[in-house]
Amino acid sequence: MKQSYTLIYLLAMPALIFLPACSIKKLAMNQVANALTTPTSSSVFSGDNDPELVGDALPFAIKLYESLMAANPDHSGLKLTTGSLYIMYANAFLQTPALMLPDSEFEAQEFNYNRAKNLYLRGRDIVLSALEGKYPGFKQYLQKKMYARALQSTNKKDIPLLYWAGAGWLAAYAINPFDMELGITLPAAEALMNRVYELEENYAGGTIHEFYILYYGSLPEYMGGSLQKARHHFEKAIAISAGKSSTPYIALATTASVKDQNLDEFRSLLAKALAIDPDIDPENRLVNILNQRKARWLIQNAGDFFPEAEDGNSGNEESE
Repeated sequence: MKQSYTLIYLLAMPALIFLPACSIKKLAMNQVANALTTPTSSSVFSGDNDPELVGDALPFAIKLYESLMAANPDHSGLKLTTGSLYIMYANAFLQTPALMLPDSEFEAQEFNYNRAKNLYLRGRDIVLSALEGKYPGFKQYLQKKMYARALQSTNKKDIPLLYWAGAGWLAAYAINPFDMELGITLPAAEALMNRVYELEENYAGGTIHEFYILYYGSLPEYMGGSLQKARHHFEKAIAISAGKSSTPYIALATTASVKDQNLDEFRSLLAKALAIDPDIDPENRLVNILNQRKARWLIQNAGDFFPEAEDGNSGNEESE
């Protein structure tokens, strides 16, 4: 066995010797990039049980990935990882904490919302550049609203790219629904998500259904919103995730329940989110922990969304 390895080494050495230095560097960069963009590498963050640790580490990790991407601009895996990390960071550690700030910290809230929007769009653009690299003309077709043409060659291998580009796009709009310039581009984002749904309905344990709960549940009807569709996708998400994900409960509570002014449903959904053991799904432990923090805040601040809850709290304070 040792002799066979020696033979392989001797045969490979002449090829390595005559490789240009730039080729050797590129080969090394590709190996590093491949190692850092495997599916298991993301679980280092998503499986953690300490949100503060992850929140502090992510900015450095993102810039590390971005520097590798600059040195290896054709590596689609680096673009996917870098772009998706920007989007995840913006959601978990900028937008959501900003939501929980008290009214007295309005300026800090606006600052973090603006940061989140900027990073959502930055992440989207990085991921879109990967799709453009695979399918030249992709972005131009989207701009021209030729969605079928843009997406016709995409396949299951492209699902993560399509999903994260669409997620970042729509999350940026959700920060400021009055941004009409961004709003008129939403059909392109929806087309990306619809393509994910066509290719793999059960992608990432029902993630696409979780997206549709928020999408249909938050948009007004004249822009395609539908509480009926939101509730349909809620049922799908719960079935596919087998009750391991808290996201569907929070998504429906903060959209359909609020729109219907159904306080009992709101509280019931959040209670179900809180009842989930984060350790039941180790790969998504961090998401469930962060969701449960948000659920507790929503319950405590229900009066911000339901006048009757505020009235009830006032009555309790008077009786005390």
